[in-house]
Amino acid sequence: MFIHTKQKRLGLASALAAGLAIALCSATAIPSYAEESSPAAASSAPAASADILRIATSGFVDSFNPFTSVYLLPTNTFRYVYENLVQYDAESGAPTAGLAEKWETTEGGLVWTFTLHDGLKWSDGEPLTSADVKYTYEQMMNDPLMATANGSLVSNFASVEAPDDKTVVITLNTAQAPNPGVEIPVVPEHIWSKIDNPSEFANDSAVVGSGQFTLEAYSANQSITLKANPNFWRGAPKISGIEYIYYTNSDAQLQALKAGEVDLVTGLTSTQLDGLKGEENITTNVGKGRRFTSLQLNYGSVTPSGEEYGTGNPALKEQTVREAIRYAIDIPTLMEQVLQGYGTVATSFIPASFSEWHLADDNPVIQKFDAEKAKSNLEADGWTVGSDGIREKDGEKLSLRLLIDADDSTQQSISEFLVPWLKEVGIEVKAESTDADTLSSRTLEGDYDMVFSGWSVNPDPDYQLSINLCSSRPEADGSGPTTQDGYCNPEFDALYEQQHTELDQTKREDLVQQMLALHYSDVGNITLWYANQLEAYRSDRFTGFTLQPSDGGMIANQAGYWGYLTVEPVADAAAATSGPATGLWIALGVVVLAGIVVAVIVVTRRKKGADTRE
Repeated sequence: MFIHTKQKRLGLASALAAGLAIALCSATAIPSYAEESSPAAASSAPAASADILRIATSGFVDSFNPFTSVYLLPTNTFRYVYENLVQYDAESGAPTAGLAEKWETTEGGLVWTFTLHDGLKWSDGEPLTSADVKYTYEQMMNDPLMATANGSLVSNFASVEAPDDKTVVITLNTAQAPNPGVEIPVVPEHIWSKIDNPSEFANDSAVVGSGQFTLEAYSANQSITLKANPNFWRGAPKISGIEYIYYTNSDAQLQALKAGEVDLVTGLTSTQLDGLKGEENITTNVGKGRRFTSLQLNYGSVTPSGEEYGTGNPALKEQTVREAIRYAIDIPTLMEQVLQGYGTVATSFIPASFSEWHLADDNPVIQKFDAEKAKSNLEADGWTVGSDGIREKDGEKLSLRLLIDADDSTQQSISEFLVPWLKEVGIEVKAESTDADTLSSRTLEGDYDMVFSGWSVNPDPDYQLSINLCSSRPEADGSGPTTQDGYCNPEFDALYEQQHTELDQTKREDLVQQMLALHYSDVGNITLWYANQLEAYRSDRFTGFTLQPSDGGMIANQAGYWGYLTVEPVADAAAATSGPATGLWIALGVVVLAGIVVAVIVVTRRKKGADTRE
């Protein structure tokens, strides 16, 4: 079982080079080692409440500061604690009301005017006004440290005004198609303006928010407690709270679900999900994923100024070599063997669940598995087979290093197929299993040839496209912007600017398709699949989860807050409540991110997990 992400979201403990004093620890996959909770710990744990939803997790928390945190668990928590100006809806992910009940654009998309709902309040009862929105946005616009998490979303803002308590006017430098009100948690000015060094604020207890829940308490590596917010503008949720309970591995989470010690587990493996089918009082869900899993290729780590760094094999700079790697991988078979079919074969880094943006399967750039073509293309490019079966050119063998998280069984499984498949076409692959810290450090430094990658993607693709720009590449020390895979192509950049400002939806979709086709042709990465999100919950305790998308979607890790907004206890939940929540008191040591896919991924200190951000 995997999990950033952005997500994705997934380590090396370090501080942001820009001076952020929050230590980052990596993660991705849920470890496969078994460390069960002790009977002694279980005996002192409190009994479950009938109306508190208990969710198993092993997600890492860098902080609960919405300006700086990039990890999946806190990022998801922000969705419940802080309302955005505009939300993504549950049906399809289209923009819908958040703090703003309506909005309009003028001057050809340069000016966006948002009107807030009447009577908005913070969880402490203070009025929530347009001044809070202005304050939040300007923190990111004016302070690079406060722009750590979502700065790219305000990079096109010229000004933000609050002419009255209900009106927010955002003036852009250039017109843009993506709604500028999405994905930015709005914070209370009356709280944050009194904080010294707000970029270092942990924000992990008695949090004042505007969402359906507030963050009441956090105990590192033990639990996170959320309580219902009666002032939420959509109405208080039907449960009194949520408690995230830590477990060290997926098997322990699964056993806790069966024992009734937790109510929801997500990120299950296919074997675990199949094993739950028919289990009394447990309902499973196979949700459409919004994540991609890929093989990241180090074809030259380069800073924004053009300085090369790292130890990537120069052979990967050759497009023929990168294409040959893709031709040699039988992705449908790989997905069937590793995921048992719980996913969709990928084309691009925009998942198939977003059909209007997704690169179509029949696009002419798509390569199909063809080992013979891989061989002939390499041969034509001067890579001849040596006596050991490995190709070489100019005295250099075509030998690549594949970094693997030693605690990630799925990565291990994938590598068991990749090594012989690539050897068949004359490419030697040396799989190097290592701990998450070392893997994170080496990825950051560009000290690898191939590594597994994955991100969660939002309904509007603009952000994911933006982290593939040449300007998104970080410095050699990891400071600066965030990149998906270190990709750079000026033609892609030019298309990005066009789609970013194209207000005609059909034309914008075509431009995005061109961008994805170009990225695919360049072999910016090798996308493998979009895994389904496999989840299970105690249907004897809770009912009424809302999926996103509504047709076959997922409960947890949504691009929104719908999953827990409508959930409610079943009528006899109190009688169904089980014994003590043993996992609450488990001592974890180092915790890594839980989720659907893979390893330390990006060449930046802030986005080095497969499930860190969306």
